Amino acid sequence: MNTRSDSPRDPEVAALGQRDRQGAMTLVVRRHEARLLRRARGILKDDDLARDAVQEVFIRAWREPRFFDPTFHRAAWLYRVTTNLCFNRVRDRRRREDILATRPPKEPSPPSQADAVQQTQRARVFATALAQLTEDHRAVLHERYVHDRSYQEIADVLGLKLGTVMSRLARARAALATVLPHALVPDL
Repeated sequence: MNTRSDSPRDPEVAALGQRDRQGAMTLVVRRHEARLLRRARGILKDDDLARDAVQEVFIRAWREPRFFDPTFHRAAWLYRVTTNLCFNRVRDRRRREDILATRPPKEPSPPSQADAVQQTQRARVFATALAQLTEDHRAVLHERYVHDRSYQEIADVLGLKLGTVMSRLARARAALATVLPHALVPDL
């Protein structure tokens, strides 16, 4: 814990937050930024990505209505959100790399007629399976895998909460897996 004179104890930060939210947030950033950056760097292994993640955490803290409540555990919340956000970004980066690794090269050789027929059949089966999903599930899948949007971007585009996006994507993937033939289930 930082004991510098410009880092008041949590009750003082909470009290300041009730009067001057921006001033209190400045103190919170000063107090916790270095520790959160160390945590983010440890997970992401990249200084720029770590700084972006910590900035996102502080934006989320600013938007959190309970953040300056006297009973709210700010330090634990900041650490947990930083950890979760960084692990999500690592997971998302791996998924994107896996998806990109399965894409054909920029100038593929022309497919054989048999490959073209098989690809057309797969596309039809996939389209039929997608049609069986709800509009909400199709929308989040489309934003995630066609537009390659992050969870937060999907939330912004669709006007949803971040948790709603995550749960809809999980449910949409599960629903898609139940309606697609096993051989055609993509690794989402």
